[in-house]
Amino acid sequence: MRPYVLLSVATSIDGCIDDTSGQTLVLSGTEDRDRVDRVRAACDAILVGAGTIRADNPRLVVSDRRRSERVARGAPEYPLKVTVTASGDLDPGLRFWQYGGDKLVYTASQAANPLRTRLAGLADVVDLGAEIDFGALLDDLGGRGVGRLMVEGGGQIHTAFLSHGLADEIQLAIAPIVVGQRDAPRFLNPASYPGGPTRRMRLAETRAIGDVALMRYLAR
Repeated sequence: MRPYVLLSVATSIDGCIDDTSGQTLVLSGTEDRDRVDRVRAACDAILVGAGTIRADNPRLVVSDRRRSERVARGAPEYPLKVTVTASGDLDPGLRFWQYGGDKLVYTASQAANPLRTRLAGLADVVDLGAEIDFGALLDDLGGRGVGRLMVEGGGQIHTAFLSHGLADEIQLAIAPIVVGQRDAPRFLNPASYPGGPTRRMRLAETRAIGDVALMRYLAR
């Protein structure tokens, strides 16, 4: 059975997830970061794209308090950390590999063996075939016992899940910032989405978290 897929993203008012400065743009406030930590801790796995790992060098972990809560309920200390790469361009020195528990990399056949060598002892590498198949990825995660997957981007990854009809929920945090840059990366890229512009998702929740507006949509 495939996991429940939750897309989690913070954007500016004009839909950007970063600017073009080369420095990571801070969008979430303290209260929203705590919410994200709580959502991470409630999931079995967290997925982030290789581009985000290269750009932001995230640890992608949960706080000490919530790790203790996970252990108390019989879960692993950390959610499984997952990434996806077609090229295999992943540096073993990045923080993603150095923190947290188990890591899993999905890749295409051409990159699988070099990645297994490069990431030996750091992560398991799964060959998805000639191209990245996100449905097959979810099937594999479900077979590993992952019931709830949190996807934290970036835009290419969010676009892939949503355009293939694989997302169940979107948690969209909008920061009171306007980026205004033509080339700034955005939450979603142009694609053919199920139902097109006539399909309306269901708004399940909206609330203020500090100066951030959280909207939770059910995508299917």
